Amino acid sequence: MTTQQHHSDGTTHFGFRTVAEDEKVSLVRGVFDSVASKYDLMNDLMSMGVHRLWKAAFLDALRPQPNQTLLDVGGGTGDIAFGWKKRGGGPVTVCDINREMLAVGRDRAIDRNIQGPLTWVCGNAESLPVPDRSVDRYTIAFCLRNVTHWDRAIKEAFRVLKPGGRFMCLEFSHVIVPGLKQAYDSYSFNLLPKVGEMVTGNRDAYQYLVESIRKFPPQEELAALIREAGFDQVTVRNLSAGIAAIHSGWRL
Repeated sequence: MTTQQHHSDGTTHFGFRTVAEDEKVSLVRGVFDSVASKYDLMNDLMSMGVHRLWKAAFLDALRPQPNQTLLDVGGGTGDIAFGWKKRGGGPVTVCDINREMLAVGRDRAIDRNIQGPLTWVCGNAESLPVPDRSVDRYTIAFCLRNVTHWDRAIKEAFRVLKPGGRFMCLEFSHVIVPGLKQAYDSYSFNLLPKVGEMVTGNRDAYQYLVESIRKFPPQEELAALIREAGFDQVTVRNLSAGIAAIHSGWRL
């Protein structure tokens, strides 16, 4: 099954709704504006706290080095950037389309006394305000499925990476264990929007997030998009039976 992201009439999906392509960015921004202050709590709810373990596994695989620069896309609240710094990584730029999320990230950096070089930039994953071949590592965690054109974002990652640079994506994916899939679907669709409404007052935001996961391509399909963008040595690692997955590729 091919996951169709775009239609020939200039529409795309926002969760299970069909919307104009140029409308999706503002709709996604609205979701994250409304939940920015509780975003980390939201991730805890969506993954039952397991996202912290997934991010740790992701950073372990990334193997930060002091002589490497990182561009973390869609990383507004700073989790990946802070983990990179904590593990001894070099200069990091966090690029996010959402100013509210960046504000939360900046505040968290101050609260945690995280020292630079740490730069916060407002920008779109599909047209990054970053020069060609300028970063050693590119990460995108729980963001790619919110981008209007996944393929454009991946091509941008290729553009900004230096030769020898690495692309890494952490994202909700497709459960590979049949029995678990039913339980997870039931939890996602029935319980999550209700809990989200109780915690943030915004049921629709959670409904969108659950639906956006279902619209995202399965593991091998995303791997194919990464190869098409020019990356080599593309690998997929399932986490928690495919509830999430790490995709990795190298620009040779």
